[in-house]
This record gives sequence, C-alpha cells and structure tokens, in this order.
Amino acid sequence: MDQVTPPPFSAEDFRARVAAQPQAHASDDFGDHRFNPGHPRMKQVKALRDAAVLIPVVDHGRDATVLLTKRAEKLRNHSGQVAFPGGTIDATDPSPEAAALRETFEEIGIGQDWIEIIGRMPDYVAGSGYRIAPVLAMVRPGFSLTLNSDEVDAAFEVPLRFLMDPANHTRDSRMWNDLEWFFYEMPYGGQRIWGVTAGIIRTLYERLYP
Repeated sequence: MDQVTPPPFSAEDFRARVAAQPQAHASDDFGDHRFNPGHPRMKQVKALRDAAVLIPVVDHGRDATVLLTKRAEKLRNHSGQVAFPGGTIDATDPSPEAAALRETFEEIGIGQDWIEIIGRMPDYVAGSGYRIAPVLAMVRPGFSLTLNSDEVDAAFEVPLRFLMDPANHTRDSRMWNDLEWFFYEMPYGGQRIWGVTAGIIRTLYERLYP
C-alpha cells in the first residue's frame, strides 16, 4: 500500500519535514548578518550570550499553528515585541532544550507534559548580542495559558500556513547609527511579527520549505 503524503502545513507534515533535516550544528551560519552582510552592527557584537527559544507548533491536525507571545510593555529590552517563549540559558540548565522548556513554563504556564521536543534549528545570531538556540516542539492542544504579567502581555496562535508562505515575508529596514538595518516583517491579526522572531521564522521557512 502506498504511503499517504500528509497534508501540507499539517502537524504531521511539519514533523516529517523536521525529521528529514540534517542535525543542526552551532557552527551553521544563520542570523541577522545573513540579511545584513558586512554590517558594522554585527562586528560590534563581542561575547555572545547564549539563549534558547521554543518554536511551539500546536497540533491542530491539518492546520497546525505556531504559538507566539507579546512581550510586556514594561520590560526594559524589546518591550512590546512579538517573540517566541524563551530567554537566557542559565548555568543550571542542562541543555538549550531544558532552558526553552523552563522559560515557556515561566512565561506562559505550559508544562512539559504538553510539549514534545522534535528537533533543533541551527543557532541564530542576533544583532542584539545573543546566540539563540531555536528548539522545535509539538504542543498538544487543550492546554491552558497562565501568562506571567511581568514578562508577557499576550499570547496568540498564527497558522503555520501563513508563516511558511513567503508572500507574507516583507523586507523592511530602520536606521541604526545612520546606517540602514534590514529585517523581515510578517504582520498578522494586528500583531507585528518582525526582527529576530521574523528572522528565525524566515530561516525555518528556508530550511524546511525550500
């Protein structure tokens, strides 16, 4: 009997694409510098701080979604920006995966029993000075969110189909020390997905949906 191909942008299809990818290595060259080759901002980044984020793909069957957060407006850094759950890797975290799971629980209250880690993306170097390990995960639907108001103002789901459509990937720029800095932007449902988060999503598209 012929194997049935899972529907595109389904949870099953996403899982299969991740499984077919080569193992991610920290030396793979991904990050903001790919969109800004030779930019002085990247040359000023010295010791990179290690961080991890969870890319939580919610298993809604044929129409998987990606769970994102809106950072609290009162935060000092990147306030109000759309982000994946995550943060700095602590010395007590045994792995980037553990850090991503810990931060997800601390920020939005989803415990490990709802989450299945299925892989990693290559590390993403951000112009803000972080080396980010993007951890790929499937999330079982039916969870309840408990938002940490000190860190997160909102959480929302975006269809994987929307995020993996390059027609929704807009290139934009802003000035940085009188030099133009380029980034991707993916507006959805009144939320502005841009910067590092959009860069990681774009990298996910390039790696899984060529």
